[in-house]
Amino acid sequence: MTTNAADGMERAGRQVAGHKAFHVFCRSGLVARGVLYLLIGWLAVQIGLGDGGREADKQGALQTVADRPGGTAMLWLLAAGFAGLALWRFSEAAFGQPTADGRKATKRLASFGRGVFYSAGFATMLNFVLGQGGNSSNEQSKTYTARAMEHPGGRWLVLAVGVGFLAWGVGSVVGAVRRKFLERLNTGRMGPRTRTVVKTLGVVGRASRGVVFGGVGVFLGYAAVTFDPGKAKGLDGTLRQFAGTPAGPWLLIVVAAGLLVFGVYSFCEARWRKVEAVRNGVRGRRRTGRRRGGARRLLPQVR
Repeated sequence: MTTNAADGMERAGRQVAGHKAFHVFCRSGLVARGVLYLLIGWLAVQIGLGDGGREADKQGALQTVADRPGGTAMLWLLAAGFAGLALWRFSEAAFGQPTADGRKATKRLASFGRGVFYSAGFATMLNFVLGQGGNSSNEQSKTYTARAMEHPGGRWLVLAVGVGFLAWGVGSVVGAVRRKFLERLNTGRMGPRTRTVVKTLGVVGRASRGVVFGGVGVFLGYAAVTFDPGKAKGLDGTLRQFAGTPAGPWLLIVVAAGLLVFGVYSFCEARWRKVEAVRNGVRGRRRTGRRRGGARRLLPQVR
């Protein structure tokens, strides 16, 4: 591929990532994520209260939607939303996150990882809508772990994935406590009370999600260390383990309430999250150029 062709493709990609319609598509994905976590949180609350008939994971949430009137249409909207989430994250990986250090390699790599994560979620939803169903998160985790361990080095791959989930979970908790997520929100468009509410929802919701996914990582790591795929657990299995602690079902209910809060916070992100891709540097900066006579003029940044 020639340099001119590559530059043309990059310009086209930036134009798409900077288009208002693409931003709406991204925000619709945050709404879909919020709906999904509200459903998962509610199913987990029911498990804590003694009704453990349906898995508190993506499959259980999708089945809950499918059982309602208009469920098929809603499932298609959720799938489209997760496609938007994946494309948004991949655009950040390509062009940078809309933060001061958004072009750093670590930030772009993190966006790529989230893009892969949301792509898997989209594939799961698409299979479900097309009638191919799917196993619960626990069964999927055990199956994939067993298949990986059949190959040389597979045990270490499982361990690496477990460490990745654990690191993601710990990072989410630390970032929530330090309010790092506020850097990615347009807080200047919020009133003082709204900002306080959104900050509280973000701290509680993001920390709760971090605890859960950190737990998923711990069980994957345990399965790798013991060379026992049966030790791996998905989202549902991890949540149910909270009910097996000395605190009993109440700890599960507290964690489930945190996931409900994260669902509500996702709607706040849909309203105020910065989704614009970086263009030629940090988002929000303006490019400068020379006028005749040495004067400088400002070129508006694509929003």
